[in-house]
Amino acid sequence: MDWHGALVLWCAVWGVAALIWFGMSLAGVTGAQRTVRLTGRIERVRPPRHGGSRAGGISVVVSYRDPASGQDVTVTNDGEHGQMITAAWEGREIGVSHPRGRPHAYRLSNAPGPRTRGLGRAGCAAFLVYAGLVALTAIDRGWPWALIGSGGPAAVLGAVQLPRAVRDRNGRLARLSAMEAVPGRVVAVLRDVSVDQDDGHARTTITPVLSFTTRAGTVVTAHCTANLPDPAGAYGREVTVHYTAADPAEFTVDRAAGERSEKWDVILHVLAVAVFAAVAVAGAVLLRV
Repeated sequence: MDWHGALVLWCAVWGVAALIWFGMSLAGVTGAQRTVRLTGRIERVRPPRHGGSRAGGISVVVSYRDPASGQDVTVTNDGEHGQMITAAWEGREIGVSHPRGRPHAYRLSNAPGPRTRGLGRAGCAAFLVYAGLVALTAIDRGWPWALIGSGGPAAVLGAVQLPRAVRDRNGRLARLSAMEAVPGRVVAVLRDVSVDQDDGHARTTITPVLSFTTRAGTVVTAHCTANLPDPAGAYGREVTVHYTAADPAEFTVDRAAGERSEKWDVILHVLAVAVFAAVAVAGAVLLRV
């Protein structure tokens, strides 16, 4: 089979897969649609051990109301139970989900999530079909079509998303400027060692853990993975924590660095749109040559 036949087969297979997954979504039988989504509340936070591992996140005890029985259920995040909880305080609402009819297979998330239609796999399959069609067009009509087919849609999508990115950036900058400052302390430094299976090289990941009390009296325990100098030697260090009053999980120990990062995000977005547009224009020019 030549490249043309292989790409036709590729598009056909992924096209059928996309139709099946879109059909499952319309029928309401995707995994996401059959997932029960609940709101849990952290009842207790167990302090991390200095020198321990970050695996599993901050250890918490969570309670939620089972809609089937109407009873309160208490669970922990020990083991593999969804997202890593990286910021915790008593009373924080987090997401709890489980497959329908299987409450023991619960998963936790850092925030309650809305119901979704489970279109992720269908969208991915549709993208693979499009990629195959671009490659097929490039083989049949010339490789500049690959530049147009890849750069053009990416530039349009980026340009459409740019106003939203600017609004989000402005919102984050506004929250940064309105953050409240309180004293905090590094109560633990976690160390995880992973070994590369290819060359045997060991890599150590350092994760400082902060504890601070908001002005409302909420004691927050959270991983601090950015903007903390010398994280390996930070145990016991006193720091100033800037946090958002509405959500203490949004915090920083260097507000100026956070503001610089937000400003660069939009600049990089604009540069990406410009690069993709230039790629598409280059393909169009080459077609005329």
